Amino acid sequence: MSPPNHGNPVPPKEIHRFLGVFRYTRRAMNLVWQTSRRLTFGLVLLTLISGILPAVAAWLGKLIVDAVVAAMEVYQSTGEMDYQPLLTYVLLEALVLIGISAAQRATAAHQALLRALLGQKVNVMILEKAQTLSLAQFEDSEFYDKLTRARREASTRPLALVNKTFSLLQNAISLLSFAFLLIQFSPWALLLLFVGALPVFIAEAKFSGDAFQIFRRRSPETRAQMYLETVLAREDTIKEVKLFQLGPLLLGRYKAIFDTLFKEDRKLILRRETWGFLLGLLGTLTFYAAYAWVVVDTVLGKITLGDMTMYLLVFKQGQTAVSACLTAISGMYEDNLYLSNLYEYLEQPVPDETGQVTQGNQPGDGLRFEMISFTYPGSQKHAIQDFSLHLQPGESLALVGENGSGKTTLIKLLTRLYDPDRGRILLDGTDLKDWNPLTLRQRIGVIFQDFVRYQFLVGENIGMGDVEAFSNEERWKQAAESGMADDFIQQMQHGYHTQLGRWFKGGQELSGGQWQKIALSRAFMRDQADILVLDEPTAAMDAEAEAQMFEYFRKHTRNKMAILISHRFSTVRMADKIVFIQGGQVLEAGNHQQLMAQQGRYAELFNLQASGYR
Repeated sequence: MSPPNHGNPVPPKEIHRFLGVFRYTRRAMNLVWQTSRRLTFGLVLLTLISGILPAVAAWLGKLIVDAVVAAMEVYQSTGEMDYQPLLTYVLLEALVLIGISAAQRATAAHQALLRALLGQKVNVMILEKAQTLSLAQFEDSEFYDKLTRARREASTRPLALVNKTFSLLQNAISLLSFAFLLIQFSPWALLLLFVGALPVFIAEAKFSGDAFQIFRRRSPETRAQMYLETVLAREDTIKEVKLFQLGPLLLGRYKAIFDTLFKEDRKLILRRETWGFLLGLLGTLTFYAAYAWVVVDTVLGKITLGDMTMYLLVFKQGQTAVSACLTAISGMYEDNLYLSNLYEYLEQPVPDETGQVTQGNQPGDGLRFEMISFTYPGSQKHAIQDFSLHLQPGESLALVGENGSGKTTLIKLLTRLYDPDRGRILLDGTDLKDWNPLTLRQRIGVIFQDFVRYQFLVGENIGMGDVEAFSNEERWKQAAESGMADDFIQQMQHGYHTQLGRWFKGGQELSGGQWQKIALSRAFMRDQADILVLDEPTAAMDAEAEAQMFEYFRKHTRNKMAILISHRFSTVRMADKIVFIQGGQVLEAGNHQQLMAQQGRYAELFNLQASGYR
């Protein structure tokens, strides 16, 4: 192992990397300025006041001591006492100290208000960015690490960075005012100030970088902890946790992750504080060296007793200001490192959705899948391969096949949650990529198998299907009647204004079948949509409800393109077209009679399922 390179200067590359981190300071300042110009300007003004007043207080302290000495000499020689100059200085110092206290309080108030506003602004920025990203990014574990890092610290770090910037400015102003006073004693005293504080700064900067690298590296473990917390403390998972006695197992994993992370934290903290103490001793020795210097000059008569009092106070406060400046720079370095997480997330590339078409080249042509293929990111296996199909308005299509055969993937491609790797999907003769995304999604009503159970009002849960009619209670009822949810909603205590879920007070939980009817009603909210997609719409429904739903479905989708995904062959037989998918490819296609006549895989599974009802 090569010996430490103590004699050589710090490499320019290391200095450039250290200074390069501060590029986020200006962006953070702009962010705070945009959040509230009035509060930011107030902080700047208070910073100036807080930087100047301590030096003024030290100077007034010198005048008070010198005035006391002078008054004592006059009294001893004449027996008379002149209180006016002394009381004037005391009153002025009292006013200055009141000003310092008021400035500190006002600064704290400004920072607290900015903290609340800025935290909200940054969280909104993170959530707004999330709305522009693709489903592929959300399904990428590395992206989730970036999102976790951004959300954990970034909402507080911008203001922390700005506060440290103002702290640096305040202490720099104080230091300049102290330097103006201290340089009258000796320029070498200024050098002592920096020499005493520099080692602590170097150590803090080094350990701040180490802490950030640990924070960044452990994002997967942090997400694992968050997930375990969710599993152990949510109403939709606690049933299995209790029934399968998973609590000790999952809690053991949670504790094991913490123990691993804590070992790293403890090691870093002990190193940081030990070196901080040892290097801090240099600052203490420096102060007492200056202390002795000032005292000796006072005894020799080179300076007055008031000068001694002022220089000792100024040197002590100056040393604190230097240390605070360097600590602020170190803290700014650390905050900049954490802010890099926020901007790394905010600068994620956004999928190209620049289509402008609002009407196809061939109106009435319907949907065409032309030799499309698709592979999920990170996978080597085709989810869809060379799939072709034409669905005209008024036709219904049933997609059947085993789990993982690619049925839901087709719907994701149709709704442009993903784009095909090869081939194209046309709507009315125009490629989906050329359609305006908003227009395209308004034409599609879709309910996925894993639909969201919003912890909102019943009506709002249904209104989610059409954001433009989100609060339209008449539309809620119409959609609920179409989704066969109106009957049980009317029986609830507050009807469409009943809170659902257990997250909020008074919330009511629904059965799986009732939730599925709510989700179906949500799909029917889009009464202008001419493409209706139902992915396993009746999985949690009883047989009677299923029969009613499909009878309604047949009546109300005659002029629309309907796509149904189901494992129940008794329900898909009504479709105009049935496509059996296997391994992402079309294995069989036709209507029910044609597929049964082929005696292929569809007929085999249909007969197998039908035998269970005989």
